Order: sequence, then structure tokens, then C-alpha cells
Amino acid sequence: MATISRTKATLRIAGDALMPEEVSKMLGVAPTSAQRKGQDLRGASGVSRIAKFGMWRFQAAEASPGDLDAQVQEILGQLTDDMAIWDRISALYDVDLFCGWFMKAENEGMEISANTLRALGARGIELSLDIYSGDGDKPICNSDDSDTPQSGR
Repeated sequence: MATISRTKATLRIAGDALMPEEVSKMLGVAPTSAQRKGQDLRGASGVSRIAKFGMWRFQAAEASPGDLDAQVQEILGQLTDDMAIWDRISALYDVDLFCGWFMKAENEGMEISANTLRALGARGIELSLDIYSGDGDKPICNSDDSDTPQSGR
């Protein structure tokens, strides 16, 4: 099995009452991007929409070839190691690591180390995957929407 061609990874923290500044203070770093519920958001196309919930995002550098272990280290290495803070965040908000896996050919894959899985699990971070085939990056497996929180806490 060939290694997956390219990966993207973003830590997402979402919730109705989420205030990005509070999450930044707890985690010790500014987000890559953030929004508050009710905020007017304008996309690259110029179309405007109102945010249905708050979200704090922290993105790792794209990896080619794919290397999710390194991306998780990059993200978590910049955030607090205080598990009490992570317990509070995961109790208040929906937390996931949203990953895009991009293949150039069929039958590419990747291993995720036990250490990476433990680090995510200890912090209450779910793993969400979008996997794109080598056929024009058409989704094979989609999440509903990359901006949709999982449970609506």
C-alpha cells in the first residue's frame, strides 16, 4: 500500500456559546481562524452568511506525502498540556481533528500511531476524516459540513 499523497489537519472547537478569545486564553495560542455565533461571514466568492455557532480553528501545515502523526504533534505541541483545561473544553464544546486525506491513486493509506491516538483521546478530541480519491479530488467519504459541530452541545 502506497502512503497517502497529501493530508490537511485542523483542530476544531465549536459551540453556541463559544467565545474565541476564551478558547485562545485557555489553550495559550491564537486560532488560525475563528467565528462567533451570529457573526456575518463572507466567503471567498463574496457571498455572506451568518454563523450558526461559534468556532475556533487551529490548522497544521499541509503534509505531502501525508503525515498525520507529524501534523498532530505540530498542533498539540503549540497548545497547553493541562488536561484539566482539555477536560473543560471537551465538556463545553464539540472538539475534533478534521482531516482531509488526498490520494493520487487507488489503495493509498496511512498508519496513525498509538501515541497520536492516545494524545487525541486524552484531550477528548474526535478524529474526523474526509477522504478524496485520485479521481479529481471527488469525495469518497464526506462529513456533513466541515463547519458543522458533531453533537450540538
